[in-house]
Amino acid sequence: MQFDFETQKTTAAGRSSKWHMMDALLGHEPADDMIPMWVAQMDFQPAPFLQQAARAVIEAGEYGYFPYDNFAQRVSWWYQTRHGWTPDPAHVFPTHGIGNAVGLVLQALTEPGDGIIVFSPVYHEFYNKIRRNGRVVVESPLEIDETGVFRMNLSALEAQLSGTERAVMFCSPHNPAGRTWTPEEIQELSAFCARNELLLISDEIHMDLAYPGYTHTPTALNAPDSLPNLIVLSAASKTFDIAGLRTGYAIVPDSDLRARFAAFYDTLDIQPNRFGADLTCAAYSPEGADWVDALMGVLDGNRTALCDGLNEVPGLRAMPMEGTYLGWVDFSGTGMSDAEVRKRLYEDARVLPTPGDGLGTGGALHHRFNIGTPRARVDEAIARIQQAFRDLQ
Repeated sequence: MQFDFETQKTTAAGRSSKWHMMDALLGHEPADDMIPMWVAQMDFQPAPFLQQAARAVIEAGEYGYFPYDNFAQRVSWWYQTRHGWTPDPAHVFPTHGIGNAVGLVLQALTEPGDGIIVFSPVYHEFYNKIRRNGRVVVESPLEIDETGVFRMNLSALEAQLSGTERAVMFCSPHNPAGRTWTPEEIQELSAFCARNELLLISDEIHMDLAYPGYTHTPTALNAPDSLPNLIVLSAASKTFDIAGLRTGYAIVPDSDLRARFAAFYDTLDIQPNRFGADLTCAAYSPEGADWVDALMGVLDGNRTALCDGLNEVPGLRAMPMEGTYLGWVDFSGTGMSDAEVRKRLYEDARVLPTPGDGLGTGGALHHRFNIGTPRARVDEAIARIQQAFRDLQ
């Protein structure tokens, strides 16, 4: 089956945050030819089976209450066929996106003032969700090893614990750097959480986006010590570019923890919307699997182009990408300030990645680049950046 990953998706006026809210980051109207590489959504044509599923809802003309048991069954099938873990459908709780799932878990299973550990730099909404819910961010800075990728330092983290920590928010694969954590790393984290009686909240929203030679390992398969305290969060939204449907899920394997979570969840009368449930089911299908396989071939070429192209510029270093469509690039070697780097990127190159200083400790003088866009646009962005920093050649 052939899919179109070369034609730029049409972005109707005002309907795409990535394309029509750049002024919020820039502080002014963007240049007409600005290339947005910030918000984690893709620019490819929507998958045909998603369009078919959306049309089927409209053609049926039924927008009332509906049974959604199939949603949990498709989640279980997808995890089983793509990742080797078979969660019980009865353990799956639909949510209004993964951000909503994070808030639900924090409200249901932790208390105001509890410390929530994050491995920084990390997706900025981890910080926002923790603070908005009255919990306290506890940073554990990631370290770069001899291969140039991030590693957790659990020994240092254990030494800094104060006793007020209640949970670890684990991003797997990691955003912004795309680490696909190994089974051994997950096992070590699991043992750490068990020793210190910490919830392990595993955000696996980028789970389907691992590159050749790398594998996403579901935390549940390698967290035997933490299964009684494990909550897995995910969605089809990043893989299939359907974040606007605000549909995700939480999986709670342990019966006692599940009962505690369900007691709070049920007070809010949460149910998925019909479009979100139907399109997630359409995505989690054999056709969806074929589309993801084709997508990863395109993204693999894009990541090679990005890393090779930016590494040619003296002072720039792209971290090797193991998963996701988000590349992490270090500009500290240029000797420039954050303000000067941004000027060259935003004004000279007219490329808008995510600035790393909003992603916590370790993010300054780094930028996150979204390569989920047709190759021609990636190549154009690389050429512009090379030109903007040409004096460093």
